[in-house]
Amino acid sequence: MESQDGTLDFGTVVHTNRADGTALVLLVCEHASNRIPEYLGDMGLASETLSSHIAWDPGALGVAQHMSELLQSPLVHGGVSRLVYDCNRPPEAAGAMPVKSEHYDIPANIAMTPDERQARIKNIYIPFSTAVSDQIKKHRPSLKLMVTVHSFTPVYHGRQRDVELGILHGRDDRFATAMMATVPDDLPFVTRLNEPYSAADGVAHTLDAQALPNGLPNVMIEVRNDLIRTPDQQRVMAEHLVSWITHTLAGFQDRGAA
Repeated sequence: MESQDGTLDFGTVVHTNRADGTALVLLVCEHASNRIPEYLGDMGLASETLSSHIAWDPGALGVAQHMSELLQSPLVHGGVSRLVYDCNRPPEAAGAMPVKSEHYDIPANIAMTPDERQARIKNIYIPFSTAVSDQIKKHRPSLKLMVTVHSFTPVYHGRQRDVELGILHGRDDRFATAMMATVPDDLPFVTRLNEPYSAADGVAHTLDAQALPNGLPNVMIEVRNDLIRTPDQQRVMAEHLVSWITHTLAGFQDRGAA
């Protein structure tokens, strides 16, 4: 819907939790929500499509929230579906406001006017990016790491993915490499570097645009979403990840890499 002055109403597009206090780690969850602003209706898509992985990262927010509690870390997370704007993509990227996702056409994006495109950039991407950069500035004296939390579908374009946990990096591979060198012996998940995505797929925007210019080590975590469907699964996954990250970070700092 439009506001009284004729502008498009996007609602709350970004949330920040645990913003106060001293923080060693900043958590970011770009695809936390499948919410569609009211003015867009259903975007021309069925309700089951809007609840699927093409609209958000199921389970990722729950994992990130548990991690935030365990680490006592700030968490910045998105409040709108990535079909409206994918906050892990720059405005010039085709995937920022996709006209097609997997095998689904996105009618509302196909019909999008240049003015609406600019409105989405101004009212979703810029506030989200600003929220992340504000947290980095606020906590930079104590910050040692930025972690972005995502989930991925077990089946993509009809093919089963056997990887369960992905450790990804952008231009700065230091912490991802350190994590892969310290995989816990009891970690019960098939874990691989830069799977099922890599920076070549355009997934490292937040890492490279936010952490890298601030000299902040960073890593992207991808979890297969069938492993984090319930709150209990999300909590267990968060506990595994926090233990692993904390152990890796201690060694990382001892070597002076941070």
